[in-house]
Amino acid sequence: MAQVQSRRQFLVSSAIAVNAATFAATASAKSYARILGSNEKLNVGVIGVGGRGGANLDAVSSENVIALCDVDADRLGAAAARHTSARTYVDYRQLLEQSDLEAVVVATPDHHHAPATVRALRRGLHVYCEKPLTHTVEEARLIAKLSAEKKVATQMGTQNHEHPGYLRLVELLRAGAIGSVKEVHVITDRPGKWWPQGVARPTETPAVPANLSWDLWLGPAAERAYHPAYVPFKWRGWWDFGCGAIGDMAIHLADPAFWGLNLGGKVKVTSAGPEPNAWSAPTWMETRMEFGQRGDLGPVTFVWYEGEAKPKPEIAADLPMNGSLFIGDKGRIAIQHDGFPKLLPEDKFKDYVAPAPSLPESPGHHRQWIEACKTGSRTGSPFSYAAPFTEIILLGNVAYRSGVTIEYDPATGKIANSPAAEKYLSKEYRKGWDIRS
Repeated sequence: MAQVQSRRQFLVSSAIAVNAATFAATASAKSYARILGSNEKLNVGVIGVGGRGGANLDAVSSENVIALCDVDADRLGAAAARHTSARTYVDYRQLLEQSDLEAVVVATPDHHHAPATVRALRRGLHVYCEKPLTHTVEEARLIAKLSAEKKVATQMGTQNHEHPGYLRLVELLRAGAIGSVKEVHVITDRPGKWWPQGVARPTETPAVPANLSWDLWLGPAAERAYHPAYVPFKWRGWWDFGCGAIGDMAIHLADPAFWGLNLGGKVKVTSAGPEPNAWSAPTWMETRMEFGQRGDLGPVTFVWYEGEAKPKPEIAADLPMNGSLFIGDKGRIAIQHDGFPKLLPEDKFKDYVAPAPSLPESPGHHRQWIEACKTGSRTGSPFSYAAPFTEIILLGNVAYRSGVTIEYDPATGKIANSPAAEKYLSKEYRKGWDIRS
C-alpha cells in the first residue's frame, strides 16, 4: 500500500510560513497579562504528579516548578524530593491560591479536570490540561467561554496532535486526495485489558491506604467508600470519575478527523452497546455521529468502535486497530495511532505525489505550550479547539446512557429531540467543588 512518509526527512527543512487562515480555528489567543522573555523561566504548578502527571512534570521541569499537588503522599514526596524549592499541597484549590503562580498543569482523573482548570482560568493562569479536557459537555462549554475571555495560553494534552503522520493526513484531506470524504471509522481495543468496564459498584469497604487522601481524591464526586477498583488508574471506567474508552482514546484517534474535516455544527448521535450500567461504562460501544454540510464540505458520518464492538468486514479489512479509516469518493486513507497515512487501494495511488508539507512542525507539545505562555505564540490544541472537540466526543456517552438517538446543537448546548437526555450533559458537584459560579 502506498505510504505517505517518503517526505519524512523533508520535515526538518519544511517549517514554512503558516497560512493564518489555516490555523484560525486552532491558534491560541495573543493577548496575555504578562509576556515573558524567551529566556525567562515560567512559574509552574503541577496538579497530579504520578502516572501521566509524572511525565508532564518531567516535561515542564525546564521551568520554575514552584508548586506540586497530589493526593498520594508517596507520589508527592517523590516529586518534592526532585523539586526541593516547590511548595506542596494535597488540595489543588489551595495550590491555585499561591500568588506567584503563572501557569499550571492539570493531570488528574477526568472528574477533576474542569474543577482545577476553571479555577485556574478564573485566576488568569495559563493552563495545560490532560485529555479529555472535561468530564461533561457542560464543563467543555464553560471552559471554552472562560479561555476566550481570559486570553491565556492553553493546551489539551493530546501529545500526538501534531505528530508528523497526523499533519500529513490533514494535508491529504485538505488537498482532496480521496475526494469528498463521506465516512470516517475509528476503532480502539480499549477498555478490556486496559481497565474493566460494565461492572457493578463494589460493596466491600477496605481500609483507605495511609498514603491516600481519599476524600480529596473524590473531590467533586459523591461520597462513597474507598475501593481499589477505583484508584489508581481503574477510575477511567466509572461514570463518576472517567469518560470510558471514548473519552480516553477518541480524543487521540478522532483528532485528525475533526481537525482535517472541520467536523462540528448540528449533529445526530446514536450509540449502541449492552444494557447501560448505572455505575460504569460498557464493555463495548459503537457510536455513529452524523454531521451535515459544513461550508464547502459535504455531510460526513463518523463511526466509533470500542472494546468488543466490531466493524463490518469491508471496513475492518482496511481499518487498523487503534486507528482510523477515511472513505472518500475517490479512495481511502488508513492511519494507525502514531503512524503515517496510507492511501488505498495501493495500485490506484502508487504514483500519487503527496502535497508538499504545509503545516508546521511542533517543537513538542509541552514546549509549544511553554513558548506560548511566554510569547503569545500558537498552540496546536488550545481550548478554543479542544473544548468544542471534547464537547462533541462526549455526546457518544450521552446517547448511550440516555438510550436514544440525540440531535444536538452546539450553538445552544441543547438536545432538540430529547430534553430528558440533557441530564447527561452535566453533573452535580459536592459542596465546595462547584464551578458554575
